[in-house]
Amino acid sequence: MLNRRLFLVAAGLGAVATRLGFGTGPAVAAQKFAVTHTDEEWRKLLTSDQYDVLREEGTEYPFSSPLLHEERKGNFACAGCQQDVFSSSTKFDSGTGWPSFWAPIAGAVATTEDHSFGIMRTAVHCSRCGCHLGHLFADGPKPTGLRYCINGIAMTFHPVSA
Repeated sequence: MLNRRLFLVAAGLGAVATRLGFGTGPAVAAQKFAVTHTDEEWRKLLTSDQYDVLREEGTEYPFSSPLLHEERKGNFACAGCQQDVFSSSTKFDSGTGWPSFWAPIAGAVATTEDHSFGIMRTAVHCSRCGCHLGHLFADGPKPTGLRYCINGIAMTFHPVSA
């Protein structure tokens, strides 16, 4: 039976394995996007940790992102191209250690199959630049029942002024 502790241990091991290069690499590399850069340009635009997650489908360590506790109203944007991808109105605390949302902004993300680590998952990427954001699971709250489990390092936050 999969409990939260087992899930977090497995997620942590997955993050370590990804950092050591055991992932599958960019699954969306062959697709065409509105925002494109060479590998060298991406490396200049992103920090090394952002590059690992956004361009090589890595995973940040759970509970490591300040965005996990971001509760202001606003939008979360792709760190690669600044397209708004999630609204704070769909954010919820999943207890997993990563920012979680029950729905993206319409048309902002796309998904692909991820077969890394011997399991089938659904990877989430930005529809504008193809950067890897996280994964999608069918264990979220109503109204969608979905959990977009997103790496905080893959996003920036744009608060709405009051």
